[in-house]
Amino acid sequence: MFLDCGRTLASFRTFLLASVAIAAIGLVSVFVLISVFSARIVRPVAESYEKQKRFITDASHELKTPLAIIEADADVLEMDVGVNEWLEDIRTQTARLTDLTQNLVTLSRMEEDGASFQMIDFPVSDVVSEAAQSFQAPAKVQDKAFQLRIQPMLTLRGDEKAIRQLVGILLDNALKYTPEGGSISLSLDRQGKGVRLNVTNTAESIDEKNLEHLFDRFYRADASRNSKTGGYGIGLSIAQAIVTAHRGKISAATKDGQSLSITATLPGA
Repeated sequence: MFLDCGRTLASFRTFLLASVAIAAIGLVSVFVLISVFSARIVRPVAESYEKQKRFITDASHELKTPLAIIEADADVLEMDVGVNEWLEDIRTQTARLTDLTQNLVTLSRMEEDGASFQMIDFPVSDVVSEAAQSFQAPAKVQDKAFQLRIQPMLTLRGDEKAIRQLVGILLDNALKYTPEGGSISLSLDRQGKGVRLNVTNTAESIDEKNLEHLFDRFYRADASRNSKTGGYGIGLSIAQAIVTAHRGKISAATKDGQSLSITATLPGA
Protein backbone atom coordinates (compact mmCIF):
# COMPACT_ATOMS: atom_id res chain seq x y z
CA MET A 1 0.00 0.00 0.00
CA PHE A 2 1.20 3.51 -0.81
CA LEU A 3 -0.02 6.78 0.62
CA ASP A 4 0.19 9.86 -1.62
CA CYS A 5 1.43 12.80 0.60
CA GLY A 6 2.16 15.11 -2.29
CA ARG A 7 -0.71 17.45 -1.53
CA THR A 8 0.24 17.62 2.18
CA LEU A 9 3.92 18.28 1.37
CA ALA A 10 2.92 20.97 -1.12
CA SER A 11 0.78 22.67 1.51
CA PHE A 12 3.64 22.45 4.01
CA ARG A 13 6.08 23.98 1.53
CA THR A 14 3.65 26.78 0.78
CA PHE A 15 3.14 27.46 4.48
CA LEU A 16 6.90 27.38 5.12
CA LEU A 17 7.67 29.77 2.26
CA ALA A 18 4.88 32.11 3.37
CA SER A 19 6.17 32.06 6.96
CA VAL A 20 9.74 32.82 5.83
CA ALA A 21 8.51 35.63 3.59
CA ILE A 22 6.37 37.16 6.35
CA ALA A 23 9.26 36.88 8.83
CA ALA A 24 11.65 38.54 6.37
CA ILE A 25 9.18 41.34 5.68
CA GLY A 26 8.67 41.79 9.42
CA LEU A 27 12.41 42.00 10.08
CA VAL A 28 12.91 44.49 7.27
CA SER A 29 10.00 46.58 8.54
CA VAL A 30 11.34 46.57 12.10
CA PHE A 31 14.82 47.50 10.83
CA VAL A 32 13.41 50.39 8.78
CA LEU A 33 11.31 51.64 11.68
CA ILE A 34 14.26 51.43 14.09
CA SER A 35 16.50 53.24 11.59
CA VAL A 36 13.98 56.02 11.02
CA PHE A 37 13.05 56.61 14.64
CA SER A 38 16.57 56.16 16.03
CA ALA A 39 17.85 58.71 13.52
CA ARG A 40 15.19 61.17 14.68
CA ILE A 41 16.04 60.51 18.33
CA VAL A 42 19.82 60.71 17.89
CA ARG A 43 19.81 63.73 15.56
CA PRO A 44 19.01 66.33 18.27
CA VAL A 45 21.67 64.83 20.54
CA ALA A 46 24.27 64.88 17.75
CA GLU A 47 23.35 68.43 16.79
CA SER A 48 23.55 69.52 20.43
CA TYR A 49 26.98 67.92 20.78
CA GLU A 50 28.25 69.61 17.61
CA LYS A 51 26.92 72.96 18.80
CA GLN A 52 28.63 72.42 22.15
CA LYS A 53 31.95 71.72 20.46
CA ARG A 54 31.62 74.79 18.23
CA PHE A 55 30.70 76.94 21.23
CA ILE A 56 33.74 75.74 23.20
CA THR A 57 36.04 76.38 20.26
CA ASP A 58 34.59 79.82 19.50
CA ALA A 59 34.49 80.87 23.16
CA SER A 60 38.09 79.75 23.66
CA HIS A 61 39.25 81.80 20.70
CA GLU A 62 37.29 84.83 21.87
CA LEU A 63 38.78 84.61 25.37
CA LYS A 64 42.36 84.78 24.10
CA THR A 65 42.23 88.50 23.29
CA PRO A 66 40.83 89.81 26.61
CA LEU A 67 43.21 87.55 28.54
CA ALA A 68 46.17 88.95 26.63
CA ILE A 69 44.92 92.50 27.32
CA ILE A 70 44.52 91.79 31.06
CA GLU A 71 48.06 90.43 31.21
CA ALA A 72 49.42 93.46 29.37
CA ASP A 73 47.50 95.82 31.68
CA ALA A 74 49.00 94.04 34.68
CA ASP A 75 52.47 94.68 33.28
CA VAL A 76 51.67 98.38 32.81
CA LEU A 77 50.30 98.66 36.37
CA GLU A 78 53.41 96.99 37.74
CA MET A 79 55.54 99.69 36.14
CA ASP A 80 53.43 102.37 37.84
CA VAL A 81 52.83 100.93 41.31
CA GLY A 82 55.50 98.25 41.55
CA VAL A 83 55.17 94.57 42.42
CA ASN A 84 52.37 93.62 44.82
CA GLU A 85 50.35 90.56 45.73
CA TRP A 86 47.26 91.70 43.84
CA LEU A 87 49.07 91.95 40.52
CA GLU A 88 50.71 88.58 41.12
CA ASP A 89 47.29 87.09 41.76
CA ILE A 90 45.97 88.63 38.52
CA ARG A 91 48.89 87.11 36.62
CA THR A 92 48.38 83.70 38.22
CA GLN A 93 44.68 83.54 37.42
CA THR A 94 45.22 84.89 33.91
CA ALA A 95 47.81 82.20 33.29
CA ARG A 96 45.38 79.54 34.52
CA LEU A 97 42.62 80.80 32.23
CA THR A 98 45.02 80.99 29.29
CA ASP A 99 46.11 77.40 29.92
CA LEU A 100 42.50 76.25 30.17
CA THR A 101 41.41 77.94 26.93
CA GLN A 102 44.43 76.50 25.12
CA ASN A 103 43.53 73.01 26.34
CA LEU A 104 39.93 73.46 25.20
CA VAL A 105 41.06 74.55 21.73
CA THR A 106 43.45 71.59 21.54
CA LEU A 107 40.75 69.12 22.53
CA SER A 108 38.20 70.55 20.09
CA ARG A 109 40.69 70.42 17.22
CA MET A 110 41.55 66.81 17.98
CA GLU A 111 37.89 65.80 17.99
CA GLU A 112 37.12 67.72 14.80
CA ASP A 113 40.15 66.75 12.69
CA GLY A 114 42.23 64.27 14.62
CA ALA A 115 43.32 62.78 11.29
CA SER A 116 45.52 65.86 10.77
CA PHE A 117 48.23 64.23 12.89
CA GLN A 118 51.45 63.68 10.96
CA MET A 119 51.96 59.93 11.19
CA ILE A 120 55.61 58.98 10.81
CA ASP A 121 57.88 56.24 12.12
CA PHE A 122 59.91 57.56 15.06
CA PRO A 123 61.94 56.13 17.99
CA VAL A 124 59.23 56.14 20.65
CA SER A 125 61.63 54.88 23.36
CA ASP A 126 63.79 57.99 22.98
CA VAL A 127 60.78 60.32 22.79
CA VAL A 128 59.16 58.92 25.94
CA SER A 129 62.48 58.99 27.80
CA GLU A 130 63.12 62.63 26.87
CA ALA A 131 59.57 63.67 27.79
CA ALA A 132 59.81 61.92 31.15
CA GLN A 133 63.20 63.39 32.10
CA SER A 134 61.70 66.84 32.73
CA PHE A 135 59.54 65.40 35.55
CA GLN A 136 62.39 63.94 37.57
CA ALA A 137 63.43 67.23 39.16
CA PRO A 138 59.88 68.28 40.27
CA ALA A 139 59.32 64.79 41.68
CA LYS A 140 62.55 64.99 43.69
CA VAL A 141 61.71 68.45 45.01
CA GLN A 142 58.27 67.21 46.13
CA ASP A 143 59.78 64.12 47.77
CA LYS A 144 58.13 61.70 45.35
CA ALA A 145 59.98 58.65 44.04
CA PHE A 146 60.12 58.51 40.23
CA GLN A 147 61.02 55.32 38.36
CA LEU A 148 61.40 54.74 34.62
CA ARG A 149 61.36 51.39 32.86
CA ILE A 150 61.59 51.95 29.12
CA GLN A 151 62.34 49.15 26.70
CA PRO A 152 65.00 50.48 24.30
CA MET A 153 64.92 50.59 20.51
CA LEU A 154 61.12 50.67 20.19
CA THR A 155 59.60 52.45 17.20
CA LEU A 156 56.04 53.61 16.57
CA ARG A 157 54.14 55.06 13.68
CA GLY A 158 52.34 58.13 14.96
CA ASP A 159 52.59 61.83 15.66
CA GLU A 160 55.75 62.45 17.70
CA LYS A 161 54.54 65.77 19.13
CA ALA A 162 51.22 64.22 20.23
CA ILE A 163 52.98 61.29 21.94
CA ARG A 164 55.20 63.75 23.83
CA GLN A 165 52.06 65.57 24.93
CA LEU A 166 50.46 62.28 25.99
CA VAL A 167 53.44 61.40 28.20
CA GLY A 168 53.45 64.91 29.66
CA ILE A 169 49.74 64.78 30.49
CA LEU A 170 49.94 61.39 32.20
CA LEU A 171 53.02 62.29 34.25
CA ASP A 172 51.69 65.73 35.14
CA ASN A 173 48.46 64.14 36.35
CA ALA A 174 50.41 61.59 38.39
CA LEU A 175 52.65 64.27 39.90
CA LYS A 176 49.68 66.41 40.94
CA TYR A 177 47.77 63.69 42.73
CA THR A 178 50.62 61.73 44.31
CA PRO A 179 50.96 62.58 48.00
CA GLU A 180 54.29 63.63 49.46
CA GLY A 181 56.47 60.58 50.00
CA GLY A 182 54.57 58.61 47.33
CA SER A 183 55.90 57.06 44.15
CA ILE A 184 55.41 57.38 40.40
CA SER A 185 56.48 54.85 37.78
CA LEU A 186 56.44 54.92 34.01
CA SER A 187 56.93 51.88 31.82
CA LEU A 188 57.07 51.41 28.06
CA ASP A 189 57.25 48.01 26.41
CA ARG A 190 56.29 46.25 23.22
CA GLN A 191 52.70 45.11 22.78
CA GLY A 192 52.34 43.07 19.61
CA LYS A 193 53.29 45.35 16.74
CA GLY A 194 52.67 48.42 18.87
CA VAL A 195 53.63 49.63 22.34
CA ARG A 196 52.09 49.84 25.78
CA LEU A 197 52.63 52.91 27.93
CA ASN A 198 51.77 52.70 31.62
CA VAL A 199 51.92 55.37 34.32
CA THR A 200 51.21 54.33 37.90
CA ASN A 201 51.18 56.52 40.99
CA THR A 202 50.22 56.14 44.61
CA ALA A 203 47.19 58.08 45.81
CA GLU A 204 45.41 58.79 49.06
CA SER A 205 42.29 56.91 48.00
CA ILE A 206 40.81 55.73 44.71
CA ASP A 207 37.16 54.81 44.31
CA GLU A 208 36.68 52.25 41.53
CA LYS A 209 33.32 53.84 40.70
CA ASN A 210 35.15 56.99 39.59
CA LEU A 211 37.52 55.26 37.18
CA GLU A 212 35.05 55.18 34.26
CA HIS A 213 34.63 58.96 34.50
CA LEU A 214 38.31 59.94 34.67
CA PHE A 215 38.45 60.65 30.93
CA ASP A 216 35.30 62.80 30.91
CA ARG A 217 35.70 66.53 30.34
CA PHE A 218 36.05 68.61 33.50
CA TYR A 219 35.70 65.55 35.71
CA ARG A 220 37.76 65.52 38.89
CA ALA A 221 37.67 62.78 41.50
CA ASP A 222 37.94 65.46 44.18
CA ALA A 223 34.33 66.63 44.51
CA SER A 224 35.49 69.82 46.23
CA ARG A 225 37.54 70.68 43.10
CA ASN A 226 40.45 71.85 45.24
CA SER A 227 42.52 74.31 43.21
CA LYS A 228 45.77 73.36 44.95
CA THR A 229 46.38 70.63 42.39
CA GLY A 230 46.02 73.16 39.58
CA GLY A 231 44.01 70.76 37.43
CA TYR A 232 40.90 71.43 35.35
CA GLY A 233 39.75 67.87 34.72
CA ILE A 234 40.51 68.13 31.00
CA GLY A 235 44.02 66.70 30.68
CA LEU A 236 42.94 63.06 30.56
CA SER A 237 40.28 63.95 27.97
CA ILE A 238 43.08 65.24 25.72
CA ALA A 239 45.09 62.07 26.45
CA GLN A 240 42.12 59.95 25.39
CA ALA A 241 41.70 61.99 22.19
CA ILE A 242 45.39 61.48 21.33
CA VAL A 243 45.21 57.72 21.90
CA THR A 244 41.94 57.43 19.95
CA ALA A 245 43.46 59.34 17.02
CA HIS A 246 46.24 56.73 16.98
CA ARG A 247 43.62 53.93 16.93
CA GLY A 248 44.65 52.87 20.42
CA LYS A 249 42.97 52.30 23.76
CA ILE A 250 43.44 53.93 27.15
CA SER A 251 42.12 52.73 30.49
CA ALA A 252 42.44 53.38 34.21
CA ALA A 253 42.60 50.79 36.98
CA THR A 254 43.42 50.41 40.65
CA LYS A 255 44.54 47.29 42.49
CA ASP A 256 44.21 48.30 46.10
CA GLY A 257 42.39 51.63 46.12
CA GLN A 258 45.67 53.35 47.01
CA SER A 259 47.18 53.61 43.53
CA LEU A 260 46.10 54.64 40.05
CA SER A 261 47.37 52.96 36.91
CA ILE A 262 46.68 54.44 33.48
CA THR A 263 47.57 52.30 30.48
CA ALA A 264 47.64 53.44 26.86
CA THR A 265 48.02 50.80 24.16
CA LEU A 266 49.10 52.16 20.78
CA PRO A 267 48.99 49.77 17.80
CA GLY A 268 51.69 49.61 15.17
CA ALA A 269 51.36 50.37 11.47
